Amino acid sequence: MTDDLPTRARAIRILEQDRARTTELLERLPRRAVTTPGLGGGEWSPKDLIGHLASWEEYALDALDAWERGERAPIDELFFVGTNRINRQNVERKASWSVAKVRREADRTHAGLVEALRDLTDARWRKPATPRGRKPLGRRLGGILGGPAGPFRHDAAHHPSLAAFVDDRR
Repeated sequence: MTDDLPTRARAIRILEQDRARTTELLERLPRRAVTTPGLGGGEWSPKDLIGHLASWEEYALDALDAWERGERAPIDELFFVGTNRINRQNVERKASWSVAKVRREADRTHAGLVEALRDLTDARWRKPATPRGRKPLGRRLGGILGGPAGPFRHDAAHHPSLAAFVDDRR
């Protein structure tokens, strides 16, 4: 059951490479465009996307904390309300934040996540997230941080729409 589970080191590389691409795209935007809605043809701005990505990394960190206590991850409860609602609530929660605060918190969260993954052992990565769980901790995290391209590929899921947004504003 762990045959398609990326190694811990590979998961970290994916997270770092995909975030580097996200950052590179964001840095190509004119400053005023960071708060301009229309990303992916929708209502989000790039600032909203930054906060969105950070929110899911926060969920992953919260899950790690809960699993270390042998408890269920808080995100498991939230999935009952639906991903769209979770996303909308997090964008609304961070709407009044400045761009600088959103980026600072996102950078801090991402660094904390990568550090937490580096601190795990490979054995812990492959063991169930909780004593009563079945799925390996790495697989559970990969699901929280995943996208259509696979585990830990959440950033990559947004690259096409972000790249198009950037191209439209150059």
